[in-house]
Amino acid sequence: MNTERTGGRALAAIFSGHGHPFDLREFPIPAPAQGEILVDVSCSTICGSDLHTWHGRRQEPTPCILGHEIVGRITAFGPGAPRIDLRGEPLTEGDRITWTLAASCGLCFFCRRGLPQKCEHLFKYGHSSIAPGREFSGGFAECCILTPGTGIVKLPESLSDAMAAPANCAVATVAAAFRLAGPIEGTTVAILGCGVLGLTAAAMARALGAAEVIACDLDPHRANPATRFGAGHFCQPANLITDSRSRTNGRGADVTMEFSGSAAAVANAFAATRTGGVSVIAGTTTPGGSITIDPNELVRRMLNIRGLHNYAPQDLVSAVDFLSTSATTFPFHSLGGDGFPLPEITRAFESATSSPGRRVSITP
Repeated sequence: MNTERTGGRALAAIFSGHGHPFDLREFPIPAPAQGEILVDVSCSTICGSDLHTWHGRRQEPTPCILGHEIVGRITAFGPGAPRIDLRGEPLTEGDRITWTLAASCGLCFFCRRGLPQKCEHLFKYGHSSIAPGREFSGGFAECCILTPGTGIVKLPESLSDAMAAPANCAVATVAAAFRLAGPIEGTTVAILGCGVLGLTAAAMARALGAAEVIACDLDPHRANPATRFGAGHFCQPANLITDSRSRTNGRGADVTMEFSGSAAAVANAFAATRTGGVSVIAGTTTPGGSITIDPNELVRRMLNIRGLHNYAPQDLVSAVDFLSTSATTFPFHSLGGDGFPLPEITRAFESATSSPGRRVSITP
């Protein structure tokens, strides 16, 4: 953000709904209020949910500033704003940071029960309508105001902006899935869906010491990237149950993870999980699908089924740690797309649409 150029104002790309062009407007740069932090946005990447909203497949309150995969540098602290990050490390002006995609109150029923992502007063970056004086709430702008209850992580210099930005969405979600799954070392993990989430999960399973990683996707062309991200075997859905059992003396996978968004994949995940195993379902975030579960199967096979939506703050720490140690071990650079300046945001969304699975970046 060049405040000298803007004269105390910052640029933002306003989204007003499907079919409406982005409105590039300048607003006064706000002084952070109680508990807030002002951040100079360095980079934001376009998530799949941003694309769904732009194409009209997902509804958000408008007008809004989209974008929640964000990296930036601290510009100013409001009164009482946190001075330490989620690791307990001190925060100062100029620190390069990322932050949780949502802010939670810490006091409500769900926050007190370990579900801050389901906070009764949840605020999500890039998903809230703007108001006068409260415009900077998303990543596709020159600055962003961090609201109280946001989890912040300082970034190591070894991670580029474009590599670090997706940490607070896809990578943190995968970290949360593994937290729910329990110990991974020595297990067989089956990953259903080999998009960004699934590929990240394959790599994380290997990094956590899985003995075998099975990747499953309808698209056979995803076999090669799945292998490069740590999968020891690739199959299509019709073969998942047979293949997972043949590799485990007939038992099935210790852990299955669904990242495809397909109801059929959820049913397949349950069927491929061994007796006493864990199935984490994270890909289905829109209503409409249905599956049939025989309660006898749940009882006799003692299945552990965990649903996951978003993540908890500690998962962002795990995500950044994973990228810091594994970004060069696995080809995460191959998931990056083109980069565009903020005034070319429409071209950026067009590029992201034409290159699914790649994180196109926008820099102010």
